[in-house]
Amino acid sequence: MADRFPNLFSPLCVGSQTFRNRIFSTGHMTCLLDADMLPDERFVAYHEARARGGAGLIITEAARVHASGGWRNLDASSDACITPYRRTANAVHRHGCMIFGQLGHPGAYGVTTPDGSHGVALGPSQVKTQRSHTIARALSLSMVGQLVRAYGIAAGRMKRAGLDGVEILASHSLLPAQFLNPAMNRRQDAYGGSLANRMRFLEEVIACVRDHAGPSMVVGMRISGDEMETEGNDPEELLEVCRRLGNAGTLDYINVIAGSMTGLRGSIHVVPPMNVANAYLAPLAAAVKRLVPIPVFVAGRINQPQDAEAIIATGQADMTGMTRAQIADPDMASKARSGRIDDIRACIACNQACIGHMQTGHGISCIQHPETGRELEYAGKSPARMPQTVVVAGGGPAGMKAAAVAAERGHRVILAELTIRLGGQVLLAQELPGRAEFGGIVTNLQREMACHAVEVKLGTRVTRQTIEDWGADTVIVATGATPLVPDIENDGQAMLVDAWQVIRGEISVGSRVVIADWRCDWTGMGLAEKLAREGCQVTLAVNGTMPGQMIQMYVRDRWAGDLNRLGVEIVPYVRLVGADSSGTWLQHVTSGEIILIESVDTVIAAVGHMPDTTLAQELADWSGTYLEIGDCLSPRTCEEAVLEGMKAGCSV
Repeated sequence: MADRFPNLFSPLCVGSQTFRNRIFSTGHMTCLLDADMLPDERFVAYHEARARGGAGLIITEAARVHASGGWRNLDASSDACITPYRRTANAVHRHGCMIFGQLGHPGAYGVTTPDGSHGVALGPSQVKTQRSHTIARALSLSMVGQLVRAYGIAAGRMKRAGLDGVEILASHSLLPAQFLNPAMNRRQDAYGGSLANRMRFLEEVIACVRDHAGPSMVVGMRISGDEMETEGNDPEELLEVCRRLGNAGTLDYINVIAGSMTGLRGSIHVVPPMNVANAYLAPLAAAVKRLVPIPVFVAGRINQPQDAEAIIATGQADMTGMTRAQIADPDMASKARSGRIDDIRACIACNQACIGHMQTGHGISCIQHPETGRELEYAGKSPARMPQTVVVAGGGPAGMKAAAVAAERGHRVILAELTIRLGGQVLLAQELPGRAEFGGIVTNLQREMACHAVEVKLGTRVTRQTIEDWGADTVIVATGATPLVPDIENDGQAMLVDAWQVIRGEISVGSRVVIADWRCDWTGMGLAEKLAREGCQVTLAVNGTMPGQMIQMYVRDRWAGDLNRLGVEIVPYVRLVGADSSGTWLQHVTSGEIILIESVDTVIAAVGHMPDTTLAQELADWSGTYLEIGDCLSPRTCEEAVLEGMKAGCSV
């Protein structure tokens, strides 16, 4: 019930608009665009799902206001955007939710072009950026004026499309923030030097946007309260910027975030991973709120309504951005309002299928809720035409999702798990430092199964005989995989163990270990951190270009910094070839040269998994229907397991 969160579900007036509650979805790239970089039907369905789910405000992703702003972003630089924006606004408004557009320009960060070549990066001055390795061309005064006008014209297009407001991006070291930063703005004209001069571009943008938006449209600004970057803007100066702009009478709100796109250190905070504290940016918003008379928004790892309520109740901010929370559960707001807290599928900040998909150019989704981004196909699950008895063999993420979806559609579902706990490899992942939240996948999937009355049998091996005894019509095989034993030379003197044994605490590894990391994922990095924190001298030998090569970059980059601080030695481009009394033998994968690491107590193999196909082989000539999903089909990640579980549950 809403009285459990009286502040979170109270209305808020911002400019000329009133939001029904204090929950909003921040601007974030979805990659749900057509070939012309305009919103398509997937984009509309995605945002409508969050509006239907109870959000008070949706801010759509950063749109380029000018052709110089790159190719990959949503394009608001021509009138072609008006119709698709209008379709989106109409869909969101149907559910009582407000919708804003977002205006951006990457500036010196760099731009891409449709043919894959590098475009010309334009910035306040001719400076280099650390992350994109670009050297910007300094903007001429004429071009500065063009860009200011482009922001305003784009805002006018959003107004014509029926959006309720616009948000100017001065966050994450994008172009307006670059003008503010003396390390990136070395101009000698009216746009450089003093803080008043460095603010001039942003002030002119705000004024032009307000002129085109008019008094009825909300105009806000998103700004990083701390860019968390070595050469980023000074946080105290950013506070002063907020104070001046927030009291100038031209903005209706300030949206506080953190991080920078120009460096690896700051970019971690663009979408912070799970080893960053929940709601950690609320103090930044509180500092701004003390200085301005207009509402202040905040985001940053706010994944539970309890955290959001506390932020509003303590006066740290007026509106809470819960973006990944609503990617994981589009109905999060309505569930919280009705008191169904246990039914909320909490985000675990793994970053794999949300920002991870965007960075590979694929549509947004969620490893726990693959329906996200696929609303047109899977948001409404059709009831089964003929209810069956479905047996799911395996209680990892693949089996749990398959069971929940099949039961939701009306089948009688029995899930049998060989061990005494549900969760599969998630139970291992959650034991590593900073990864406990990953275990939320199990909690969430268990709740989905309970809501749809799945019958769970633990400590039960599924065989062909048990399937026949239970009268199964369909079997979904989700038996997972087991650690691969490396085929290497070993004289019997070296201790060679697998990663699972170490995570489970079954092995005493000694004081000097080598981790053979073929997978380049969370396993090697997590084990390295765990053992280094326990006092071991650790060498992480990676069969790739870097540790964590296969995981999302913000997760990897944060972890790489942690391993550096812990003194973990990292050897890339190597594979494990042998272990004996003299040490561990590695081979460089491109030169072929042999590398010996001496005086090793234990070699830990994280070299992949072998599918468990025992049950599938038993069913090869079975007269019923069976499907294989997850690691027993092919060892991959939790994302593929849950996705295939959903598809299996929908197909039976």
